[in-house]
Amino acid sequence: MENSIKAFVDHLTTERRLSPLTCETYRRDLMRLLTFCREQNIPSWNQLDTLHIRSFVGLQRRSGQNPSSIQRFLSAVRSFYQFLIREGITVRNPTVSITVPKRSRNLPKVLDVDQVAGLLDLPKNPSLATGTWEIRDLAIMELFYSSGLRLAELVALNLSDIDLQEKLVRVVGKGNKTRIVPVGQMACQAIEQWLGVRSGLVGSEESALFISRRKTRLSTRSVQARLQRKSLDVPLHPHLFRHSFASHLLESSGDLRAVQELLGHADISTTQIYTHLDFQHLANVYDRAHPRARKKKD
Repeated sequence: MENSIKAFVDHLTTERRLSPLTCETYRRDLMRLLTFCREQNIPSWNQLDTLHIRSFVGLQRRSGQNPSSIQRFLSAVRSFYQFLIREGITVRNPTVSITVPKRSRNLPKVLDVDQVAGLLDLPKNPSLATGTWEIRDLAIMELFYSSGLRLAELVALNLSDIDLQEKLVRVVGKGNKTRIVPVGQMACQAIEQWLGVRSGLVGSEESALFISRRKTRLSTRSVQARLQRKSLDVPLHPHLFRHSFASHLLESSGDLRAVQELLGHADISTTQIYTHLDFQHLANVYDRAHPRARKKKD
């Protein structure tokens, strides 16, 4: 049973060319299901049925798993069984009749323009010491906000992907789809400064744009940890920059299709969440400013 999971993950990596993070997430979900099978004395994937899946999902709900995580788990199992059927290991998919729990649609948190400016301008304060890794971190944050990159997309960047002359970056996103995204002037300056430092750390043998203290490609975990350390009044994480990029761009331009292309969303419905966010901002402005909307003071 474990070998089937390994074969499936290899299929996701080589044939479907999914991102390493997605492949690892699917592997973890299926290994949890395998543990459940062993506890229930289920000897093969062919003997796992719909009642077993419902039972496992019920355990996850009772343990506090949110609908989004359960949705992801069911998606992993459904894809896994499609693979098993294709390989002739089983003839049925036990997830077919299972309803996916509705996921609450929470609006993403964003930084406002002043918060972004305060965060990115802080390292330029001459009273603050700026070292090698602070220069790198500033370039990372500038690029996140400038181009709306996902975390996995940013750490996968090579030197050959960035064109400071044309102010463009080539990004390989989900499903191995490539897109070309503009890079803002401030981000170009920060990256140029980082490249000057980087050239003294490693030679031409390392292709990664962003490297770690060990002189190897920077990991996703390292980026997350560095951003958490830089939190001011707001907890920082990579997607916060991406959400802020999309929200600010949509607020200024109103061009949903352009934002969709820049973010690399396959479906515009994914991008539409930012229209709700923009409307929420407008509603707050209205509530504060309109004389007939404000509550009368005592």
